[in-house]
Amino acid sequence: MLRALTMALVLAGVAVDSWAQTNPMPATGAEPGQTAVKHVAKKPTAKAGAKAITSAQSGHCQIGVIPAVGGEFAVQNVGLTVFGNALTQVPIEPWGLEDMIVARVRAAAGASTSVRRIPYAKDAFEAYYHPPRQLFGNSGDSLAAIVQQISGSSDCERYLVVTRSGGQYGGTNQTMEGIGVVTNWSSGAFKKGALYTYIHITVFDGHSFARRKDPLDTVGARLTAGLVKDDSIKTLDEFEPPSPPSAAVNDARLRDATRALLTERLDKILPAYLNDASETQ
Repeated sequence: MLRALTMALVLAGVAVDSWAQTNPMPATGAEPGQTAVKHVAKKPTAKAGAKAITSAQSGHCQIGVIPAVGGEFAVQNVGLTVFGNALTQVPIEPWGLEDMIVARVRAAAGASTSVRRIPYAKDAFEAYYHPPRQLFGNSGDSLAAIVQQISGSSDCERYLVVTRSGGQYGGTNQTMEGIGVVTNWSSGAFKKGALYTYIHITVFDGHSFARRKDPLDTVGARLTAGLVKDDSIKTLDEFEPPSPPSAAVNDARLRDATRALLTERLDKILPAYLNDASETQ
């Protein structure tokens, strides 16, 4: 009888051990009969990062910058007669002039002012630069409409728009518009050129889109316009015009001189346009 009882106890121990191996105890927090689940922290996805970038470009801002000078560089020649005049517009997107304009606005505004670049379609300013002929209306009205349309929901307090303007080539009836280089019929002998960066700045109220008064358009400035040096133009000595004109995009001297002249011009006039005290017209 004792032998039989001992044998029964041994068999019972084997059965318990076998059950323990096939049915492990649940981990802490798991109910009996359930398998514990290991929780692993999820890593941020690329979509989350993209959302953060998008949100940084949205919401309220103080100054919205619209650099609408275009990505073209004028290679111009004024001939001895009208038949010698030539003008070629060369694409110069790699020069990054519009990015540089935004950077100069940020520098002039200071770190405490939020500045955002406002993107726009390539042909957005076509109606402003090439308006249809009409008896009434002006390009200023079309500029305000364009700015209001492309600003969308940007929610900026002000919009600072940089557009092309123009000037007259001294001693001739020819004009220079935007950003480029000009030579004349005698440049071949004297090896000279003139680099120009004619731009205009307009500031609009971010809510009414009323144009703010131009702080540089004063009676005194208009009276002395022909008496002071034009700081939008710079003489280039020992200059050979690019041949063909399309080669201008790869001309490091033209690129660097253009960026330097444009930076100098912007740094001189931007503080006046960033002054909050200016009134709307």
